[in-house]
Amino acid sequence: MAVSVSFRTYLLEQMGQIRPVTTRPMFGGLTFFAEGRAFALADDGVVYFKVDDSNRPDFEAAGTGPFLPFGDPARPMQYYEVPADILEDPEQLGAWMAKAIAVAARAKAKSKPKPKPAARRS
Repeated sequence: MAVSVSFRTYLLEQMGQIRPVTTRPMFGGLTFFAEGRAFALADDGVVYFKVDDSNRPDFEAAGTGPFLPFGDPARPMQYYEVPADILEDPEQLGAWMAKAIAVAARAKAKSKPKPKPAARRS
């Protein structure tokens, strides 16, 4: 798993024209963040956006599939490959990014521990 400097630069330029993004190396690839949320991954010259039932059909309709870091189709990650033509079209890229960021926000909200009720005093 690797991401070339030129591919990282290209992705930052393309996504950065839509909204501010940052990256962090993770497991040999890159994770992309917007608004403090991990919404995309890059690995071996491919970028993937976070998905759930709200945006997965867009990726499936485009003929792309999930990130399979272990090579096992039974263990996909909830990130799907972004079609190359989407990366080249700022309007479409912005819409797809917004959906992926919203998915990341919902996932983060679900994973937050719920506050414990305050102890009752007698």
